[in-house]
Amino acid sequence: LPVALGQIGNFLAYTAVPTVLVTPLGALGVPFGSILASYLLKEKLNILGKLGCLLSCAGSVVLIIHSPKSESVTTQAELEEKLTNPVFVGYLCIVLLMLLLLIFWIAPAHGPTNIMVYISICSLLGSFTVPSTKGIGLAAQDIFHNNPSSQRALYLCLVLLAVLGCSIIIQFRYINKALECFDSSVFGAIYYVVFTTLVLLASAILFREWSNVGVVDFLGMACGFTTVSIGIVLIQVFKEFNFSIGDLNKPNMKTD
Repeated sequence: LPVALGQIGNFLAYTAVPTVLVTPLGALGVPFGSILASYLLKEKLNILGKLGCLLSCAGSVVLIIHSPKSESVTTQAELEEKLTNPVFVGYLCIVLLMLLLLIFWIAPAHGPTNIMVYISICSLLGSFTVPSTKGIGLAAQDIFHNNPSSQRALYLCLVLLAVLGCSIIIQFRYINKALECFDSSVFGAIYYVVFTTLVLLASAILFREWSNVGVVDFLGMACGFTTVSIGIVLIQVFKEFNFSIGDLNKPNMKTD
C-alpha cells in the first residue's frame, strides 16, 4: 500500500509541476526512510549517514528555490507538437540504439561484472518512463471532454501507457539482475545519479523546461542536485561504517 500511494503521488506530481523538480526530489525518500528506520526499527545511522540526510534536505531546498516556476507544456496539442519535434525523435532513436546494444550484446557478456551496464539500461529506460507519465497526465485531461480532440487524446494516452508499461517491466528485470550481482547500496546511489541525469536530459529536450531558467537558477539547480547526490552516496554507500561523533574525541595514539 505505501508503495502504491507513493507511485500515485509521483504521478500527480509529474502532472502538476516541472519534471526537473520532481525527479531530483524523489531522492528525499532515502534520508527520510533512513531516519525513520533509525527510530522505529532501531537501525544504526552513523555520523556520515546523518550528514548525508542533512545534505539531501539542504540540496532539495536549493532545488525548490531555483526550479522553473511554470510549466512549458500544459495542453495535449503542445504535447503532440513536442513529441514530433525532430530533435526529440532523434534523441529517442539514439536511446533505442544504445538500449539494443546494451541489452543484446553488452549485458550478456559484461553485465554481471560491470555495474554500469545494468544501471545504463535502467537509466536510459527512464527516458521513456518519466516523460510518458507526464504525457499521460496531460492527455488524460482531454479524454473525458466532449470535443473532437478527445479521441486523439485517448489514442495518445494508450500509446504512452504501453510505452510506460514496457519500460517499467524491463527496468524491474534489470534492477533485479543488478541486485543479484552487486551491493544494493552502491547500486542505489549510482543509479539515482545516472537515472536522474538522463531523465532531466530527456525532459529538457521534450518539454523545454530549461528554456525559462536563467544562469543563476541553472547553477543553483546544478549545485542543489550535486548536494543531494553527495548526500545519497553518504547515506547508501557508507552506512555500514562504524563511525560516530564519539570517535572524534578519542586521542590519536601514535606508535613509534
